[in-house]
Amino acid sequence: MADDKLHIRLHAYDTELSVNIRREDEEYYRAAAKLITEKVNSYSQLFKGKKSDKDILYMSMLDIALHYKMEGARNDTAPFSEILGQLTSEIEEALKK
Repeated sequence: MADDKLHIRLHAYDTELSVNIRREDEEYYRAAAKLITEKVNSYSQLFKGKKSDKDILYMSMLDIALHYKMEGARNDTAPFSEILGQLTSEIEEALKK
């Protein structure tokens, strides 16, 4: 559906990006661009003149990706689903007796 698409311009650090997104995702895109800007600014303050701009960008990407992966691992519900499945089976077996 073309109507639910929105064309926006995002400012991420020192770059303007033009993207087509779903309307309901606009808040997330804007927050992501702000996060990128904040991370790069933070690393730039620490390492400007000591590291190249490319290194600073990669350090920022690594930081964001690390937090993303750690949050994903923290929110992994698969182990809980397995345990709940086992408990359900045991309860059902106990109720049959």
